[in-house]
Amino acid sequence: MESTYFAIAFVSALIPAFFWVWFWLREDKLKPEPFFLIAITFIAGMAVVPMALPLQKLAIDMYTGNNIMLVWVIVEEVLKYAVALVIVFWNKEVDEPIDMIIYMIVVALGFAALENALFIFNPLIIGDYLNSALTGGFRFLGATLLHVLASGTVGVFLALAYYKSKITQLLYGTFGLFIAIVLHYLFNISIMDASGETILVVFLFVWIGIILLFLLFEKIKLMERNHKLHQL
Repeated sequence: MESTYFAIAFVSALIPAFFWVWFWLREDKLKPEPFFLIAITFIAGMAVVPMALPLQKLAIDMYTGNNIMLVWVIVEEVLKYAVALVIVFWNKEVDEPIDMIIYMIVVALGFAALENALFIFNPLIIGDYLNSALTGGFRFLGATLLHVLASGTVGVFLALAYYKSKITQLLYGTFGLFIAIVLHYLFNISIMDASGETILVVFLFVWIGIILLFLLFEKIKLMERNHKLHQL
């Protein structure tokens, strides 16, 4: 029975994640990425969850401070970035700045898909179907987009440094990771104390961040067009 409930939770989390993947891939429709690499990146993002969980448990056992949430966030964001570096960023298909953002977002959506499945599964297994459905809906509009915003921010900084030196790329990527950690942490502590209208305010800030991410997509596209013109 548990396997059936998990299958339901997994599919319920996977379908919205696929929607967001399709949604963001449209930003790169002029030169789309190969399906196999997108699929590998998405699966790699899911693999971050079982990697993060034991590290987060270890943090609970070893960390004596009050700010354990920050440690959890650092683990997740560093692992998402590390997986992108190891799995995809060395690939020859990553051949323009916007690809950095696309693949970071796909990693984030893979991570969010499996994480959301676990959140949906917990109330589902005890028969709390309404709470399970509400959890899925809230995470579709909130936590999932937060992961997109955080990892997308790393991708933006990497894209801005795409034609710069390796040292500059490292510095930009590190700064982008710092911003991602801050955004993720602020969301988590805000949502923990939020209720009712306050949750909508927190979600509103995430949605505003997503709009800014859209605008940065356009900036990166313009940067790439200008670079190609200078190459002619």
